Order: sequence, then C-alpha cells, then structure tokens
Amino acid sequence: MNASPFSSLSADHQRLQALVGAWRGEEEVSGTQWADAGTATSEVLAEAQFGGLFVVQRYRQRRDGTVSFGAHNVFGFDQQSGAVTMHQFDSMGFVPTSPASGTWDGSELVLERSSRRGAARVTYIFDDADTYRMRLHFKPAGSDSWQDMVSGVYRRVSPSSINGF
Repeated sequence: MNASPFSSLSADHQRLQALVGAWRGEEEVSGTQWADAGTATSEVLAEAQFGGLFVVQRYRQRRDGTVSFGAHNVFGFDQQSGAVTMHQFDSMGFVPTSPASGTWDGSELVLERSSRRGAARVTYIFDDADTYRMRLHFKPAGSDSWQDMVSGVYRRVSPSSINGF
C-alpha cells in the first residue's frame, strides 16, 4: 500500500487540500461600486504545489458569456501564527499589502484582509468533498457594515471540462 503524497504534511496543510480540484460555480453578485447586481458562472482550478504546502487556485467569473473577473490565489498555512493565508492577485489590479488570514471552524474557513479601501472577508463552507459554498463580504474604510459582494455554490467537475486555463 502506497502512502499518500501528502501524508507527511501537517494536519493544517492537509486541510488545504479540500480546495484542490476543478470546480464550476453558480454565483449571485451584489451591486457594488465594482459590479452590477446579477448572476454569474465561474470556473475554479486549484492545484497542490510544493508537495501540498501551498494550493494555487485560478478563478474565472463569467457574466453574459464574457469573462468579468479573474483571480489567482495562493493558499498556505503559517505555522508560526497558526493561520491559513491567502495571497490574491486579480483583474482589478490592486496589489495586496498583506495576505488574507484566518482559521478553520469545523468545515468552514474564514479569511479576512484589510487595506486602505476597507476590509474583505471570504468564507468557504465545505458541504462535502464535492461541494462548497463561498461568500465574499466587503466593509468600506470608515464603515462598520459588511456588504454582500458575491456568494456561490461550487461543484467538483472533471478538469477537462474547464476550458482556457
């Protein structure tokens, strides 16, 4: 019997592997200063890198048949702080001053990041090995209120069914 290639990883690094795979999502987009309200579809391709120490995720959102947003996320686990981290680079072009960070609570991963524009909070909820939900909220600088931005349900698909990555 062969050991899993990730069996030597810490339990916290192993939890990141829940993100790995090819996913297709149906999303609800809230009206914000960056986007009009409506629906979207998305494709997500996430791969374990460096023996599973990091997960690199490529995300593409489509609205009305056109790519409306893209992101490249790198997830890791910072053993010193005990936090999951996510560095995000996206088609908005904002350079992150620091990664989002957070922790797991059961099957839910919550990550937050702050900048001069405000704070962002993304929540991943894993319903099972083949389905997760994601919610993105934003709190503008100087505000105490979180605004809905995007929420979606993502289902595992075959990697060959995702085009253009």
